[in-house]
Amino acid sequence: MQFEGTERYYLSPELREIVNIAIAMGKPLLLTGEAGTGKTQLAFEISRSLDLPMEEARCKSTFKGEELCYVYDTVLRLNDSRFGSGETGRDVNNIWDYLRFGPIGRAFLAEDRRVLLLDEIDKTDSDTQDNLLDVLEEGSFIIREINHKVSARQTPVIVITSNAKRELSDPFLRRCFCHYIPFPPPDEMQIIVRLHFPDIAEPLLDACLTTFYRLREQGFEKPPATAELLDWIGAIKTGGGRGPGTGKEVSHIGTLLKRTEDLLKFRGVRRASRF
Repeated sequence: MQFEGTERYYLSPELREIVNIAIAMGKPLLLTGEAGTGKTQLAFEISRSLDLPMEEARCKSTFKGEELCYVYDTVLRLNDSRFGSGETGRDVNNIWDYLRFGPIGRAFLAEDRRVLLLDEIDKTDSDTQDNLLDVLEEGSFIIREINHKVSARQTPVIVITSNAKRELSDPFLRRCFCHYIPFPPPDEMQIIVRLHFPDIAEPLLDACLTTFYRLREQGFEKPPATAELLDWIGAIKTGGGRGPGTGKEVSHIGTLLKRTEDLLKFRGVRRASRF
């Protein structure tokens, strides 16, 4: 089972190698890098290319590691015990009817191999990360309420992403293959753009890349990334392809710069003081 990239995703030789080693060895692959460099999209392209179903967790600060595995719905069971389960088919004496499996649980219980995406793991706290250490390494977790061990029937392809907003623990990092996706230089960016817009004219592509990289050098709080570039080119083409513009007249600037302070800085406007 080898991932060679797709018609929509440019895969550098180094990234291709680490992805396929992680797949072959059943190790989690931790991807870091600037937002918009394709970390999350890589998991979806692996799923699509290898025809593997996808399980996805968009991590939040409130997540606990156990929730990603399963949740025991005590409230529903209590309600059924008091008022009956009606036509639901649930049996109040069967705890399995009140277990709701999260993306890790579903990936482990599936008969077929799946891609498991834990997106933006850095949003979770260190306790959540620590709770996942043995789960990811051993491919199993315990349902505490019944002391039942769930082991992965098929080792999933695990892709974890981080935008480095919070440091990950050393034990967590030790259990992963780690790869930093650098921001693409202009020559690689040309390849990426052509994967999405194969019919783009050379002069338009050159003009867009020149403006794009110039904007990235201007010290914005959130400089435009690959995702913004693709959206911008799509907006230009949808709008009739009148060109990227120059100076302070860059067309569709709101597709490239998303934060108010960056937009004001680009236009040379200073926000008035409140005091």
